[in-house]
Amino acid sequence: MEMISFNIVAYVTMILWLAGCLFIVFGKKGNILTISGNIMVFAGALLLIAYLVILWINLERPPLRILGETRLWYAVLLPVVGIAIYLRHGYKWFLYYSLFMASVFLVINITKPENFDKTLMPALQSPWFVPHVIVYMISYALLGASSYVAARGLYFQYYRQPKPESLKISDNIIFTGFAFLTLGLVFGALWAKEAWGHYWTWDPKETWAMLTWLSYLIYIHFRYRHPQKTTSALWIIALAFVVLLICWLGINYLSVAENSVHTYSGQ
Repeated sequence: MEMISFNIVAYVTMILWLAGCLFIVFGKKGNILTISGNIMVFAGALLLIAYLVILWINLERPPLRILGETRLWYAVLLPVVGIAIYLRHGYKWFLYYSLFMASVFLVINITKPENFDKTLMPALQSPWFVPHVIVYMISYALLGASSYVAARGLYFQYYRQPKPESLKISDNIIFTGFAFLTLGLVFGALWAKEAWGHYWTWDPKETWAMLTWLSYLIYIHFRYRHPQKTTSALWIIALAFVVLLICWLGINYLSVAENSVHTYSGQ
């Protein structure tokens, strides 16, 4: 599938999201403006999902190999998370954030086009490849969304009247994201055993994946033991997200990752 096709899809999607958000901003619950805005937001998300499916078919492999493809997945998953929270809790600000971040990933892919090679290296030709990567995508999308909730919560803690529901949302998102993160580790270990003969090799990416998992586990335990310490919990989320970013992006630029088995993802 040619990149110009992606550009058209991306621009149309972002236009639908922008128009939809404006309609929701100026509309009221249940009126024609809000309903129209919701339809536009859903249409943009569905268009991007359709593109991802077509890309998968055209490549004859899961589009999970290079960094540009992973950004596309985040552009698909973040709106899904945002729409789900919006429908469940009615938080418009969360929907706006998720669509904004998805648009950022789309813009990066527009400005940094990549060649979608059909081939997969032998290690990726495994039944564990798709479940391992997809559950990680879902977990990162959820945990990334929780980081904004944490940032917003800290803002209200220091500059405005605290809003307790912010941390409650973070809890729900992180619990779900942590479950997918755990599945990602398990699937990755099973894949490593099949491909390289070992469940764990202390590869740099594996090490930081474990650190990410432990960071969010610390948050869960802290919330259980100290449910009233809101500010500390929000800071733990923020720091855990920094660890996640290092695991996802930062590790690719470290010299220790030059011989990593995870360098297949490309830049």
